[in-house]
Parts: sequence; C-alpha cells; structure tokens
Amino acid sequence: MRGEPSCPKCGGQVRAPGLFADTWQCAAHGAVHPLQPVVPPSADALAAVANRSRVPLWMPWPLPVGWLFTGVTSAGDDVSGGRATVLACTGPGPLGGPGELLLVAEELGVGLGARYAGLPGPDPGLGPRLDEPPEVKVVAAGRPTPLWPVKGVPEDRAVFAGEALGLWLWAVIWPERSSLMLHDELVLADLRQAGSELALVPSGALSPRLLD
Repeated sequence: MRGEPSCPKCGGQVRAPGLFADTWQCAAHGAVHPLQPVVPPSADALAAVANRSRVPLWMPWPLPVGWLFTGVTSAGDDVSGGRATVLACTGPGPLGGPGELLLVAEELGVGLGARYAGLPGPDPGLGPRLDEPPEVKVVAAGRPTPLWPVKGVPEDRAVFAGEALGLWLWAVIWPERSSLMLHDELVLADLRQAGSELALVPSGALSPRLLD
C-alpha cells in the first residue's frame, strides 16, 4: 500500500530536493511539505507519525463507543519533521449510520486541512468570525478549545476549525449530520505524549477518506 510522497494541497506529484531546489516541489503549488504515503492503521503507524511530528497528533480519547482508529499520516520529511498530521476515526453516527472524522493539526499554510475540507485553501479563512461565539468546543491537551464552522465546503461534510497549541486544528466529519458528536465536548489527546497506551488503541480498516 505504500506509495510516493504527494502534495498536501492537491495530491499531485512532488519533486524531491535536488540541484535546483532545496525543498520538495509541486508543479502547481511550489515548495510544499510532502504528504507521506498512507499505511494501514496500527499501533506502529501511530508511533511512527507521533515520534517524528512537530505538531500534535490528535485523537479522541477515549474513543466514542463503537468508534475505531482507521488511519494516520503526516506532511513533512525526515529533515523538517511532521508539519501537519491527519488521523481518521470511524464509528456509528449520533443519528444512525456510519460516521467518519478526520482530525488535522498543521502549521499555517501547509494546506492539508483545506484539502480534506474540500476548500481551495490553504487555511480555513475564519478571519473576523473569530470574534463570534464558537459553535462547538472540544478539550484539546486539557484545554477548552473553541471551533468555528468553516463555510463553503461540500454539502456531504461538516468542517470546523480553530487553534490549539498555536496551530490549526481541523475537524472534518462525514456525513454532515454526524457533526452532532462535537457538541458533546469531545476530549482530544495529543498522541505525541502517549507511550505504551498506543498499543491499546482499537483499529479498523483503512478509511478511504485519507486516500481522496
């Protein structure tokens, strides 16, 4: 299932650093932090992403009843470390049927969250809306963290974004009605701080959302 690194903004091919550039290059977006190939979900995959990342690797913990970890990857290389992470979870939606959740942490301008949100990106464009009351709150690394709905996304999903530990935090949820799960103040743990607990994370089949 392993492939080649790709552009975090569009999924296109990227060129490795070489004679004419010291950064990874996308023909459409220029210098980028390469998105690493997605591998099947496992404790080893979680540990590999967590250990190399410079940004949080968020996971709901404990996972909601019936939910499973279904994939993880990051954007960045061995020199720069992970500058964005994305983790997928899948389980029963609050109104019935299956639900899927992607949690993205990233530095400004990486563009991974916007890609999964279905936006031209690279950032959520909250702007002056940060002065409005947030629609939902999560607890990230022990801190109440407000999230605002992101406008202009495809109708099949709901997208919320905010700031946690000085970095963008995106929550992308399918289908849109499953966003009700965020109204329960989901608790997010940064898996960079986990140790042997990673072996306890229940996993399921790889989420196709990570491959879109």
